[in-house]
Amino acid sequence: MAGDAYRQVMRQAGDMAAQPLSVSFDGADPVYPSCLRVGDAAAGALGAAAAMAQEVGADRGLQRQSLTVNTRAAAASLLGFLHMRLDGEMVLRPALTNPTIGIYRAACGKYIHLHGGFPHLRDGILRLLDCELSEDAIAEAVGKWDAVALEDALAYVNLCGAVVRSREEWAAHAHGRHLATAPLVELTRIGDAPARPLPATSGRPLEGLRVLDMTRVLAGPTCGRTLASHGADVLRIGAAHLPTIEPFVMDTGHGKRFATLDFGNRDDAETLRDLAETSHLFVQGYRPGALARHGLGSEELAELRPGIVYVSINCYGHDGPFAARAGWEQLAQSTTGMARWHTDETQGEAAAPELLPAAATDYTTGYLAAFGALAGLRRQARDGGSWHVRVSLSRTAMWMMDLGATNHRKADPVTEEEAAELSDTRDTPFGAMRFLRPADSLSATPSHWELPPEPQGNSRPAWR
Repeated sequence: MAGDAYRQVMRQAGDMAAQPLSVSFDGADPVYPSCLRVGDAAAGALGAAAAMAQEVGADRGLQRQSLTVNTRAAAASLLGFLHMRLDGEMVLRPALTNPTIGIYRAACGKYIHLHGGFPHLRDGILRLLDCELSEDAIAEAVGKWDAVALEDALAYVNLCGAVVRSREEWAAHAHGRHLATAPLVELTRIGDAPARPLPATSGRPLEGLRVLDMTRVLAGPTCGRTLASHGADVLRIGAAHLPTIEPFVMDTGHGKRFATLDFGNRDDAETLRDLAETSHLFVQGYRPGALARHGLGSEELAELRPGIVYVSINCYGHDGPFAARAGWEQLAQSTTGMARWHTDETQGEAAAPELLPAAATDYTTGYLAAFGALAGLRRQARDGGSWHVRVSLSRTAMWMMDLGATNHRKADPVTEEEAAELSDTRDTPFGAMRFLRPADSLSATPSHWELPPEPQGNSRPAWR
């Protein structure tokens, strides 16, 4: 089934689709106790990114390669932060201590997922609900709201929350209908530029290619991490005044350097534009229009750096009624019907909805973004132009559900012992880290990360 997912993703590239000498997927779903084929989807998306990296390498003079993807390892990567160990200890435990992250029942009987994942979001939710920071107080406050009205109110004040819908409800929703017409990976020409064939290499497929990573948390950073696993020079830019989640920085920071810049500072803004002007790929995870206000939207960069491949990643999609709303993995699962379908199949329709036990749309969307970035890079080298790649967590969720169901009763979860076998250990600025190595491998240039993850601001905002 991972092979079917792989072929579906490859079709998104049209005549730019890569064809390694052979593609092999080891293992299959169900890995997690869920009816959804999230392991197959992750393996297929990651395999497509690796296949496209192989094709870029072939364009640059490397031998053509075969590809192997471990489906169980790809499934494990959807909880990479939980499988990570630092000095022998678990870095992030699954238990949540923030009650503003959770599913609550509204007055209308529907459920809504709140997500106060950062302090300002947590505090904003408490202000809107006018309640204290406790599960009981939040449940009581949500119980006075209509679910859709609360969802809209949260969006109005730039907070995060989504009604837990069924697949059928999402299919009938205005945004669900809109998103159903969007490609899984959208690749659009946004400007004119001469074709820029990539220079020859005798090393790794993406060696010497510069990726400016303007993303946070999981999906966007996973895109940069995936590109780095094939040799790309990835520079992640954060903002010192914005909070981070350190275990996620550790998990998605392999192979890249992490600098900070302040958009509001004139010198920093100029440095950022200089970096963008000398990059091959620009990857961003801000809401639509946010970077355009700083002269870093797709059209602005297409003028600043003709031939750029610009990658946009968000929760709900890039146009349509919900496009401007902020969101997370959990909200994509909730709004599209994933959480409801998972719960109905595993616990029965009378049960309160629960999320899948994996960050399935986050990591998989990151793999899809890396695939789209490389497809755009090849198209630029052949046809010229500047290109915009767009993916979203919600569109990925819809695709995952379309892959069909598996028997959750036959789930074979990755054990601690198996996770250790799928991992490597290295010294990092955080300490001795055990981490999942890439689940994909090309025959001549195996995927690996040259650099360890590092804390935000550890590197200078400059190319090597």
